[in-house]
Amino acid sequence: MFELKNFSVFLKNKRILNKINLIIKKGELHVIMGPNGAGKTTLALSLMGEKKFKIQNSKFKINGKDILKLETDDRAKNGLFVSFQNPIGLKDVSVLSFLRASFKEVHPNEEISFSAFKKKAEKILETVGLNHDFLKKSLNEDFSGGEKKRMELVQFMVLAPQFAIFDEIDSGLDMDGIIMLSKIVKKTIKECEMGILLITHSQNIFKYLKPDFIHILINGEIKKTGDIKLLKKIERVGYEAI
Repeated sequence: MFELKNFSVFLKNKRILNKINLIIKKGELHVIMGPNGAGKTTLALSLMGEKKFKIQNSKFKINGKDILKLETDDRAKNGLFVSFQNPIGLKDVSVLSFLRASFKEVHPNEEISFSAFKKKAEKILETVGLNHDFLKKSLNEDFSGGEKKRMELVQFMVLAPQFAIFDEIDSGLDMDGIIMLSKIVKKTIKECEMGILLITHSQNIFKYLKPDFIHILINGEIKKTGDIKLLKKIERVGYEAI
């Protein structure tokens, strides 16, 4: 279980998030939507341990373990994955080297040969619509926006976390990419009982995905929680009138 209790985040003494309470069970898909500046990306970054944010009087647990004081790599080892809205590039660090090093760090007890890992990575690249040559490239260097988002999916599939947070991963994808993303999300939820939190601005993805819960974040607070029917109300009256 992924659990946030009274999750409050500050940046330079300014409150960005105020007492967020959220529980995501394994096998559930949750969505967070809201206007620009609501605090959606701050939520994703602070959950993964971005040090510029100060967190007060809050709890963040995964499977009953408080991970709030853990470093980013230890949060990943405890089953958390976050895809970033603007993934950074790593010059001279090949995609294959990065993926293998990340896998070994997150799953230190799983033995897999180099050749077997490479074959696994190649298969995943095919799944997200990237060719094998990407394994030789520097991570996210000279990648298009869509390629970066697909590479975030590659990392997600390689690391196989227990809980994943996608920060607008659909924003750089064309329609074929959104369909592909939806299939991957549905498959991992069904087969791996993974819990997923999807942060998005667009409603296009809901043609292919049906979330269990939709949360509306406004001014750093969850103002409303509902199901897919909540989208129709947003379309009619907007966020502020909810």
